[in-house]
Amino acid sequence: MGYEAGVDAPPALLVAEEGTVSTVALDPGTELTYALDERHCAGVIDGESHTPCPDDGAPYCDDHTSRWPCARCTGECSLPLDSCREEHAIYLAAFAPETFKVGVTRSWRLDTRLREQGADRAAHLQTVADGRVARQIEAEIAADIGDRVRVPTKIRGIHESVDPEAWDSLLAEFDTIETYDFDYGLDLTDRPVVETLASGTVRAVQGRVLVLDNGGSTYAVDMRDLVGYDVTTGEGERNLQSSLGAFG
Repeated sequence: MGYEAGVDAPPALLVAEEGTVSTVALDPGTELTYALDERHCAGVIDGESHTPCPDDGAPYCDDHTSRWPCARCTGECSLPLDSCREEHAIYLAAFAPETFKVGVTRSWRLDTRLREQGADRAAHLQTVADGRVARQIEAEIAADIGDRVRVPTKIRGIHESVDPEAWDSLLAEFDTIETYDFDYGLDLTDRPVVETLASGTVRAVQGRVLVLDNGGSTYAVDMRDLVGYDVTTGEGERNLQSSLGAFG
């Protein structure tokens, strides 16, 4: 019923069957044989247990949709969460070939957050006392650079490299603490086909984008688009009905 993007644990799909969640590793070379069936609300995962939900709302119905209060915060807040009072980092992230964004995260999660987003390159700009100050600085920088990049934009350049001149030109406007250069092992020469499927040979995972080889073609799958699907898979003569989804 979910996925792990491979930051604190190896990338994996989480599949629920009869209330129990199992992990399906997404290591390079892994063969996936899931066929997507009906889609509905993904329900709730609690540890290794899954509570299904039959509602039509996908990926989540209204009862199971959670909204992060900091999603659109610009620093005009009262630090509503305990995490808001932790030390925060402001960063720039680059997505090939030349799409950039500013973001903030708790400083101890910086590398993790960049990998979660599938950033190709990044730069740590500042470390500040709390989330409110970080959001205020982020809002100022975002007025010129932007603070979000959609997955389709990331996929469009997933087979390319970051334009070094454009990236260096942007960094010249800031004092940076540290820079990052990530390699997800995709080894792509052409843009993969965008599709929603869970069958084929795993090539690699970048952020929440799963890259699969299937039938002579390479596909890019936004794993969040798998949320709430029932799936079937063959094992000899036995077909198993399970639920497959993705939590961001």
